[in-house]
Amino acid sequence: MKKILVPVDFSKHSEYALEVAAQIAKEKHMEICVLHMIGLSESVLSKNEAEEYKEAKYYMKLAKKRFKPFLNKEYLKGIKILQLVQNYKIFSEINAIVKELNMDMVVMGSHGVSRARDTFVGSNTEKVVRTCEVPVLVIKQPRHNFKLNALVFAFNFKDEIVQTYKRVKEFAHFFHAEVYPVFVNTPSIKFLSNTSIEEKLIYYKERFDIKEKVAVYNDTSVEKGILNYAEKMNADGIAIPTHGRKGISHFLKGSIGEAMANHANIPVITFKTNT
Repeated sequence: MKKILVPVDFSKHSEYALEVAAQIAKEKHMEICVLHMIGLSESVLSKNEAEEYKEAKYYMKLAKKRFKPFLNKEYLKGIKILQLVQNYKIFSEINAIVKELNMDMVVMGSHGVSRARDTFVGSNTEKVVRTCEVPVLVIKQPRHNFKLNALVFAFNFKDEIVQTYKRVKEFAHFFHAEVYPVFVNTPSIKFLSNTSIEEKLIYYKERFDIKEKVAVYNDTSVEKGILNYAEKMNADGIAIPTHGRKGISHFLKGSIGEAMANHANIPVITFKTNT
């Protein structure tokens, strides 16, 4: 991996993400692209071409001026940084930047959301997590000494998880981290017997050559189980697959990955599946 994308809105949570990105970039000799989205309104874009250009130029210039104090940080010294201002209004468009500039990962700050807002509106972080094709590292608190030695991976008994597992392993290898897969057994979905779980574990380990021991953790929900197991293992981060659901399907079924990105206090790394 060579390039990190950091979307910023100049908030303190953006700074948390930027500092973590800087620590990774220094250790792994990577570049950082700092992206600010100005999101001009339709009223601006509906003006005649000359007026539109003039106003857009003004907002672009204003945004670039804000970069100077924001990027004047000691921890950024010696890192190659690209400053980018784009007129995007929705955060799902960040994936276009990822592909265009060949970004390898996204580091993004998040303040989380309330349950009500999470259900009906979602957050900017969710939109990135749901659409981004590279790993998204979500940071919610200051991490002055960021490390990723132990990574809990949310495992389930679906064939689609295997490809994500391989990506998580590659990501963990890059950080020299240990991966701890865990299956959360819950009564709310379909509680599996010990025999059933053992049979499934044997099947997946043999068919897909899974080396790590897959732990089984019983809890009232998948989200709580992952968080509690991560705390038990003293994990530095949680790796979660996300399906990228949209529309009605997203609202009805939700996504554990998006929920975790919003509600976990430790860093969460999401990996978009192809389903």
